[in-house]
Amino acid sequence: MANFFTDNADIQFLFNHIDLAELARIQEDEFVHADDGACDYAPADEADTVDNYRRILEIVGQVAGDMIAPNAEQVDAEGNTLNQDGTVTLHPLVQKNLDRLTQADMMGFTLPYKYGGLNCPNLIYTMATEIISRADCSFMNMFGLQGIAETVNAFACEEIKDEVLPRFARGEVTGAMVLTEPDAGSDLQAVRLRATQDEQGNWCLNGVKRFITNGCGEILLTLARSEPDIADGRGLSLFISERSEKVKVRHLESKLGIHGSPTCELVYTDTPAKLVGERQRGLITYVLALMNGARVGIASQSLGVAEAAYRLARTYAHTRCQFGGPIKRLPAVAEMVTDMAIHVEAARALTYETSRVCDHERNNLRIMEWSKDIDKDEKKRRKQLARSLKRLNAMLTPMSK
Repeated sequence: MANFFTDNADIQFLFNHIDLAELARIQEDEFVHADDGACDYAPADEADTVDNYRRILEIVGQVAGDMIAPNAEQVDAEGNTLNQDGTVTLHPLVQKNLDRLTQADMMGFTLPYKYGGLNCPNLIYTMATEIISRADCSFMNMFGLQGIAETVNAFACEEIKDEVLPRFARGEVTGAMVLTEPDAGSDLQAVRLRATQDEQGNWCLNGVKRFITNGCGEILLTLARSEPDIADGRGLSLFISERSEKVKVRHLESKLGIHGSPTCELVYTDTPAKLVGERQRGLITYVLALMNGARVGIASQSLGVAEAAYRLARTYAHTRCQFGGPIKRLPAVAEMVTDMAIHVEAARALTYETSRVCDHERNNLRIMEWSKDIDKDEKKRRKQLARSLKRLNAMLTPMSK
């Protein structure tokens, strides 16, 4: 079977020509992890890191070509199963795909080494997401939800991170970002699901959420109204809870496609939860950060679908014969196929550059926050860089999507 990484000449070209060495050096904190014993393996220099990225993408490409793509048609035809007890049973082939990526240690793609992750930059994750999406668009909705773990890593307390993130990296859990409601879709300021706190400081959630991708996942990041007296987005906080009998799937949406990804209606009944970060910053800070990453994920998912569609069209043009030969010889058809290739490659270049800028913005902010030996001039330079990268990212991210 094909390897969906090595058989794509344009991904190969971009991988070889983007300055991954510079990105690797920053991502790996100047390679301090190579000897600190924080993990079983950490690269020693730029070349080692870039080679590691290539090996990771080769594994993803092989799994996508050998297993995920051949399973996709049956998964889409049969879908998942809603059980009477409010749980969901994934299609056996979806579970098989998840198990295979877990065995390959691909479920903690961007998480730090200390949690068992691969510590890959978002650019490499974007490449992997495109490859998975080409094989099965619906399965990307599970693989691509690793951004939930990133959000936990960025904003949760150490106790929550230590408890949850290793389980993500080991592939023991999948997650869902539980945002929308029947009357709060694009307008998330209208979220009404209630978060209440008892005298001991414990939180519980009550209400209904709808159109939740992988809402049957084990870890639920839920946007809820913690301040009942504040009607707008300032009254919302972000909570983390685990799948239990206190949160049930009431309905699976009937969709035109992507049937391998369960889209759920959830009912919370006194569901225990923990606050992520600070109160009242759920929408304004945390969800906006989560959604920015999700936008790039949608761009890479679309790239994978476009690449698959282009390859089908190209094969058809080569094999469909009319007027004494394949229709690829007809100028109008040849122009259509050429235009497809150009559009896909242009979109890929834009999306990958967006991911590269996201990585540099995130790493620059991380260095500013954690480094204690930055002098005054360097701190000033990094603040200016942060503003510049933020503006660039704010332009490129919606363009890519």
